[in-house]
Amino acid sequence: MNKKTILIIEDDITLNKGIMLTLKQEDIDIKQAFDINEGRKIFNENNIDLIILDVNLPDGSGFDLCKEIRKNSNVSIIFLTACDMEIDVVTGLQLGADDYITKPFSLMILRARVMVALRRLDNTVSNAFIVDNMVFDFDKMKFTKDNEQIILSKTEVKLLKILVSNKGQVLTREQLIDSVWSDCGEYVDENALTVSIKRLRQKIEDKNLNHKYIKTVYGIGYSFVRGEKND
Repeated sequence: MNKKTILIIEDDITLNKGIMLTLKQEDIDIKQAFDINEGRKIFNENNIDLIILDVNLPDGSGFDLCKEIRKNSNVSIIFLTACDMEIDVVTGLQLGADDYITKPFSLMILRARVMVALRRLDNTVSNAFIVDNMVFDFDKMKFTKDNEQIILSKTEVKLLKILVSNKGQVLTREQLIDSVWSDCGEYVDENALTVSIKRLRQKIEDKNLNHKYIKTVYGIGYSFVRGEKND
């Protein structure tokens, strides 16, 4: 199992700490939040693999946060709640939760179910990425923005895939050229990369200069970021 990051959003301090201590191990990083606002901030600033989410929180409903997260992310979510009414279980699962555990529960049972969810992540290889209002599905070769199709060339598809697969990492121009044009068999002018980046930006980015996804790292290469300003 590759190292995973789990976010616990639970306002009961004792329970939150108990879950953290039960799940903590060398290949698992734990982030803790005690309300929705704190959980949202941690989620947006980190690459989270699984969220353990309480339904009833001081500043709102875990159901609403789940609905918000599902607009842009397929992260695994396990609900915790004191209510075992069938309608609440169904609601949580319909919103996209992967599991639902009612209180009181055994921490060891929770741990077992979390480990099952993490193994499922390792066994699932997905070539679909959700980025804000865009969906890039490389298996189906379907790319949309605001549910409208984005038409990409084969070169642009290759370039987009390596960028989003390495989100947040700076890829050198040489790395991108080798990856995108590896089957070309001929010398590729660096200008080809510049032109392809420009065309890709025109198709996935907004005209608003404050909303960019492909960041230029001058003198080095490019990085895929989350709608940041591209100076």
